[in-house]
Amino acid sequence: QVQLVESGGGLVQAGGSLRLSCAASGSISSINTMTWYREGPGKDRELVARIGSGGNTWYASSVKGRFTISRDSAKNTMYLQMNSLKPEDTAVYQCKAEAGIFHSWGLGTQVTVSS
Repeated sequence: QVQLVESGGGLVQAGGSLRLSCAASGSISSINTMTWYREGPGKDRELVARIGSGGNTWYASSVKGRFTISRDSAKNTMYLQMNSLKPEDTAVYQCKAEAGIFHSWGLGTQVTVSS
């Protein structure tokens, strides 16, 4: 089993930056892909960014060029650097870890971007 804890959310003005962290514990060695999702008010959950075990990345078109996903294996932590934030980025951000057929989720961290 893998446990995930997100942190780094908060209130920021439009144009600002935040860095989210997703700390993993448990069966770390079994993790391959890690993903950031978000769910904004009145919106469906959206896949924001994904990073594979080899470091390959994928971004939603809405965040490409503004967000950067990374992972530090030594710290068992995944990050999401968010720059040029917009009010439409307001959401609860959750991380997910995939270890074979098992998927683990964190509880999420709130990001609010004021205009």
